[in-house]
Amino acid sequence: MEELGWLQIAGRMAWQFLPVWAALAATFALSIRFKRRLGLYGKLFDSGIAMAGFAIVMFWLFTALFADLIITHDPLGQISRMRNATPGAALPDPAGRYAFYLLGGDSLARDVFSRMVMGGREVLKIAPAATAFAFMVGITLGLPAGYIGGRLDSALTFVANLVLAFPVILLFYLLVTPDIIETGLPTAMAAILFLFPVIFLCVLWNSRYFTQPARRNLYVALTLVLGLWIYSGLAFNADPLGLWGMSPNLLNVFVAVVFVNAPTVFRIVRGLTLDIKSRDYVAAGQTRGEGPWYLMLWEILPNARGPLIVDFCLRIGYTTILLGTLGFFGLGVSPESPDWGSTINAGRQLLTVYPHTALVPAIALMSLVLGLNLLADGLREESLRD
Repeated sequence: MEELGWLQIAGRMAWQFLPVWAALAATFALSIRFKRRLGLYGKLFDSGIAMAGFAIVMFWLFTALFADLIITHDPLGQISRMRNATPGAALPDPAGRYAFYLLGGDSLARDVFSRMVMGGREVLKIAPAATAFAFMVGITLGLPAGYIGGRLDSALTFVANLVLAFPVILLFYLLVTPDIIETGLPTAMAAILFLFPVIFLCVLWNSRYFTQPARRNLYVALTLVLGLWIYSGLAFNADPLGLWGMSPNLLNVFVAVVFVNAPTVFRIVRGLTLDIKSRDYVAAGQTRGEGPWYLMLWEILPNARGPLIVDFCLRIGYTTILLGTLGFFGLGVSPESPDWGSTINAGRQLLTVYPHTALVPAIALMSLVLGLNLLADGLREESLRD
């Protein structure tokens, strides 16, 4: 069987991504149709930059969701005689399998195309969730630091500055080294950091429905039951139903991302709070007798959402780069993982001879970060117009 040409490769790849194209078309059609009812999200479709960034990000999101339908081979599977195969190479004996390695094979005879697709799932499984946890930590600590001030502000700011004083890559690297892992420090950090979403939501419901005890107690109880169930699985892998859990390597990377990003989010939230707390609507809330947490969570935080949403998008991009860096140094989720950093590292030694094994995941990583940056720029433009 002859090898495929580049046009044939492009055509077959486009066909494999058919579920992604269909999902993108449906998303854009519905979003544009109802954009005037969708608030800030709907305004993205008035900006060309935001639409381009959104399209790239959603492409990779749908790729991660439909990865099992898109891949042509097992990303960990090895096929003899396909070691360092060139793009479009035909399998010597397909035997019911997909007949080609669309983007070639790596040094261990694994399909580069399938590993690139599954690598997107690995990145998007960690980066957004870890960034969201970091925002929960930063918001929960940054609001009272900026609003209450005093010794609390001084103590929290000192701790944040202490963490930020270390180079990010070096700190991230140290947190996932085997010697640190053996001490049990990542698990202890997870036990603390993973509590913040539960604390945040409980305080949120209590401040909002303080005058409606029945409703408040229901929401707080549901948050505690579901939150602590998820917490036990994520932090200690102790979920009795086995629905929530993390492998030790994934937990270490996740904790490192949260710990590195939380101080920066804290500084941003604190600065925004210091500015917004002097506004008239906050003074009006104080006059009405509203409590401090109500003012922080329901007056100050909603009016700080624009910069925080923009930073959230940018921070996912930073986290993606950090994850790629960890994988490149062999400190990613697992040695055989198809994450982009590990794949780039595996292909770099033969870069001058077989560049496709390293270039494909590098371009994928670059495109996702580019999409996130464009989306953040578009969000910034739209938030400034409000």
